[in-house]
Amino acid sequence: MPAFAWKGKNRLGDAQEGVIVADNKDGALKMLQRNGIQVSTIQPQSAKTAARFGKVKPKTLAIFTRQFSVMIDAGLPLVQCLEILASQQEDKNFKSIIEEVRQDVEKGATLQAALSKHPKAFNDLFVNMVGAGEVGGILDLILQRLSGYIEKAVKLTGKVKSAMMYPSAVISIAVIVVWVIMVKVIPVFSQIYEGVGGGLPAPTQVCISISNVLMNYGYIVVGALVVIFILYRQYYKTQSGKLQCDTLYLKMPVLGDILLKVGIARFCRTLGTLVSSGVPILEGMDITARTAGNMVIQNAILKCRDAVEQGRNIATPLAETKVFPPMVVQMVGVGEATGALDAMLSKVADFYDDEVDNAVAALTSLMEPLMIGVLGAIIGFIVVSMYMPIFMLGEAVGE
Repeated sequence: MPAFAWKGKNRLGDAQEGVIVADNKDGALKMLQRNGIQVSTIQPQSAKTAARFGKVKPKTLAIFTRQFSVMIDAGLPLVQCLEILASQQEDKNFKSIIEEVRQDVEKGATLQAALSKHPKAFNDLFVNMVGAGEVGGILDLILQRLSGYIEKAVKLTGKVKSAMMYPSAVISIAVIVVWVIMVKVIPVFSQIYEGVGGGLPAPTQVCISISNVLMNYGYIVVGALVVIFILYRQYYKTQSGKLQCDTLYLKMPVLGDILLKVGIARFCRTLGTLVSSGVPILEGMDITARTAGNMVIQNAILKCRDAVEQGRNIATPLAETKVFPPMVVQMVGVGEATGALDAMLSKVADFYDDEVDNAVAALTSLMEPLMIGVLGAIIGFIVVSMYMPIFMLGEAVGE
């Protein structure tokens, strides 16, 4: 998404400036207005400026945030903290970002404004929570919460990757093995059977035909797969494409359940962290929607946000979306009624973290025999197909 450089004033009348990422200029203006910013100028950030610094690894960001919170808690001045953190940073890209943030703070900018200039390193959640910490005078506590949030988010992402790693590895090995058999082994049998009179069995003919296609047009097959993958990536970048793909992912057996639980855990963790840090609920739901990671869940959160803006509670419109399970809705309702929404959301997030662990373990135990069975069936079919003419010839000779 494009980035927009802006200048304006916050609710206290203090001058602010920064960079915000949005679909378009109108979307950027709406987000800034919701954050209480009275915008004076806003313009697209040049691609060169926006791409000057790359992304930062979540683990690196988590370590930086935790060290930052310890230094602030120890009473070190903000500029000195940033100077120390930059000097000990091994990632050159991130080191340059921290140094630029330090320079902006030294010139009089708020930490929130300085961080917002680097959307690839510090997302909306990070920037807004730092802003709430600055206003409330609890920056050390906010940074501590942020580091914990990032660490748990990294752990959650790792669980999803581990769930995908095993089947991906088995499928890759299966494709390579079958490809080698088709290209190296089948042609040998094909040459043998060329001198044998009579027609070949249908399975044998199928294997030989596939082998001929891969040998003569293999580069076309590979090229077609690459083109399909590129087209998928481009389609997924569109709003409609992302919505359709994310809807399909959530409907997939087993894996869809894991993705939904991951999305719910991320929603609860993010919103709970923002609410406990003093970020207004509407602003918090905006940020949570943008970091949901799934368009279906994002749209559900935005619908809920619109309902809350009209004066409704959170639980009822959350149930109307039919995306979130009843337990989540009831826990959110109890949290609203008791004034402990952040604590309830944190408990739900912890519960779904454990659910993801269990689901990943179940997926691994299910995929292992399934993948071995499928791979065995494919290779077995190829072997039997290649030896069928020999068996038939033996029977003919015996007769």
